[in-house]
Amino acid sequence: MKARVLVVDDERAIRDLLADAVRHAGYEVLSAPNGEEALSLIGKEDIHIAIVDINMPGMNGIDLLRKIPDISPGTIVIMITAYASVDTAVNALRYGAFDYILKPLIYEEVIAKIMRIDQYLKIKRENQILRQEMERHYDFHNIIAKSQSMRNVFDVVRKVSSTASNILITGESGTGKELIARSIHFNSPMKEGKFLTINCGTIPITLWESELFGHEQGAFTDAKSRKEGYLQIVKEGTLFLDEISEIPLDAQVKLLRVIDNKEFTPLGSVTTQRLSARIIAASNKDIKQMVGQGTFREDLYYRLNVIHIHTPPLRERKEDVPALVRHFIRQFNQELGKNVAGVDNMTMKLLLSYNWEGNVRELKNVIERAMIFCDKELIGNQDLPAELHESRKISKLLGRGDLRQSMKEFEKIAILSVLEEVSFDKKKAASILGLSKSSLYRKMDELGIAYSTGNSQK
Repeated sequence: MKARVLVVDDERAIRDLLADAVRHAGYEVLSAPNGEEALSLIGKEDIHIAIVDINMPGMNGIDLLRKIPDISPGTIVIMITAYASVDTAVNALRYGAFDYILKPLIYEEVIAKIMRIDQYLKIKRENQILRQEMERHYDFHNIIAKSQSMRNVFDVVRKVSSTASNILITGESGTGKELIARSIHFNSPMKEGKFLTINCGTIPITLWESELFGHEQGAFTDAKSRKEGYLQIVKEGTLFLDEISEIPLDAQVKLLRVIDNKEFTPLGSVTTQRLSARIIAASNKDIKQMVGQGTFREDLYYRLNVIHIHTPPLRERKEDVPALVRHFIRQFNQELGKNVAGVDNMTMKLLLSYNWEGNVRELKNVIERAMIFCDKELIGNQDLPAELHESRKISKLLGRGDLRQSMKEFEKIAILSVLEEVSFDKKKAASILGLSKSSLYRKMDELGIAYSTGNSQK
């Protein structure tokens, strides 16, 4: 969509010639002979660019410029002025004009300015769409969590997102620690700022200070130019320190000082800078155990652990598997140009029986691979990797404690999966499961399955 342009000039000849030139360049054009009519049009129409003459009777261009943001904050204004009024045009820039053009008008230059602004507006719209998509993706309502353990996690996340407190997220690799951190950021007052991820295990020990705080030119032998550190780049956003357990002890001291004092100094600088970012740390190791071993500072642990969120492994929340599978199928249908409807019942049983040592990340990779090989409507066992077929994986799961209890848990997950697929329509679910409706109700009572998600009593 090209920008819509409004030409405002009290001289009809100039107004008409400029409007014709802009229209000839492929833009939709409106025109107004004075500021009052221009304001009326801007109030009614979606105007992207307004080209305004400074010297007009009644409401002059500067007055119009100052009123436009109240009616249409997104409208960009270019001022038209004569050579003798350049100072006035420069003053207009202070009031928010994007640019100015001089009389006599050179229409090619005017069109070039409009094209540059149009490109700028296009990029701005794309960025807004991208940000909205990011916010939608990380909105709490879009997080896949059917299990009570994950619902408890997101109850905590909702409460802490509005604060600026430091947070420590723990859990095995692949459990979604960064997803939790991003959800906190995009639902917090910091969401307009950057979300910056640092994998602490990838930074060499000798570069920690430089990477975190930045450095000035000549601060050390290889500092050939000034470099901004992560704390400078993130500004008032969120700094996510992944694998915080990998930070060397001497760097831990410096990080603690920054968190305590809310300020830092780049290497080679004498100017202290304010820390405005929120810090969220994550680890797949037991930090408290590391404190006891002397490999992680106790004081830093408590400063980071103001709020602790633990992400449970997928093997402890198997009821999330069906919902995650459906989510990944939708995602990869779009990415791979496929039209897979789901997985067949035997395949779902196999996915539910697997131990998922790699957690959600491993499940995502398995579904992506299956989608690539699947050439039918439903993913089948033949589309899954060989390791999922190994009976020892199933034996390992069923061998955990009481066999009867393990089978009950498996049965509960299987029934829940079918119920969710049919939106809790009991008649359809009973038919798919090969049960009578009364038997399904009895099973649901035995296994503690609710009759409805809140919108169905079929």
